[in-house]
Amino acid sequence: MSLFDVLGSKPRLRIIQELSSEPRYVTELAERVGMDGKSAVHHLDVLEESGIVESYHVSRRKYYRLQRTVELRASPPPERSFCLHTDAIEHAASDDTPAD
Repeated sequence: MSLFDVLGSKPRLRIIQELSSEPRYVTELAERVGMDGKSAVHHLDVLEESGIVESYHVSRRKYYRLQRTVELRASPPPERSFCLHTDAIEHAASDDTPAD
């Protein structure tokens, strides 16, 4: 699936927006974006397969966090530019997130 296909989904964009503030576990994330857990897991799987988010476990909860910065820019004439760019996010070794 192309990055355009991945980001062409409103539910996935809402998930990315929510994860931009902090990592969230699946149930919490589903409630915050207004979808059922099964749909949230589907969209999170797509985002994880594309390398935009990553998951980790804390006890029995599965958390997701952004793994990449996603930037989309478009400008009208005369520039006529369109750019979709992603960069990996480096998570500090000292953060509170336990290893998988």
